[in-house]
Amino acid sequence: MTAPRLTLPSPAKLNLMLHILGRREDGYHELQTIFQFLDYGDEITFAVREDGVIRLHTEFDGVPHDSNLIVRAAKKLQEQSGCALGIDIWIDKILPMGGGIGGGSSNAATTLLGLNHLWQLGWDEDRLATLGLSLGADVPVFVRGHAAFAEGVGEKLTPVEPAEPWYVVLVPQVSVSTAEIFSDPLLTRNTPPIKVRPVPEGNSRNDCLPVVARRYPEVRNALNLLGNFTEAKLTGTGSCVFGGFPSKAEADKVSALLTETLTGFVAKGSNVSMLHRKLQSLL
Repeated sequence: MTAPRLTLPSPAKLNLMLHILGRREDGYHELQTIFQFLDYGDEITFAVREDGVIRLHTEFDGVPHDSNLIVRAAKKLQEQSGCALGIDIWIDKILPMGGGIGGGSSNAATTLLGLNHLWQLGWDEDRLATLGLSLGADVPVFVRGHAAFAEGVGEKLTPVEPAEPWYVVLVPQVSVSTAEIFSDPLLTRNTPPIKVRPVPEGNSRNDCLPVVARRYPEVRNALNLLGNFTEAKLTGTGSCVFGGFPSKAEADKVSALLTETLTGFVAKGSNVSMLHRKLQSLL
């Protein structure tokens, strides 16, 4: 009998804005941000094992097997659920590491949701999101799968419905360290909190952008080039840079001009993640 298999998307996200309100006693920063998904991402295939072994078959340079967020997510879910089953995992990886588009967090969330389905655990979204938060601050939004205004370290989520344009996303060939950016003495840490819902227009800046642009000339170059065509923004702590366009044709046209010298892609913004649309289709 063939083991149950499932292939799921693991979407990218953008931070449409990112404000840093202050540093907390635990060393983390208090944030306000808006997450939106892209219809673009990795693809993860799962096959159930009967022997309880968790095995990621795709290797990542510089990341030991048991340190990978995918493996950590699977083991944590296995431990906390008491499930005796195991899993074989393969990933078709296209999202860059250190790009600010949520690759690792998205992979962890797809793993939690995929194994919850395959192992027939019956965990609800709240329980999965709580487990996800122990793996990373961005994991819960991927578990919940809806565009959100986020507060705290990014875990307090309020669903929102921003416009869903086509985006050009440029991928400078540098990996930005989140810890490095958040420890920079010149980082703005005192932005007043937004109290109005929905978030007012004109509050779309990213407080990390000046620090990242100063430290990484490749990011600065991408911002300047894309800024010739639309408002260019940084997602998360970078390195990826993005700008919105009203149609795929316009986004494709600009992308064709810029990707002669830069790596990048075009993707549709989506307020419901393609992972959740796929899971819904399985019900």
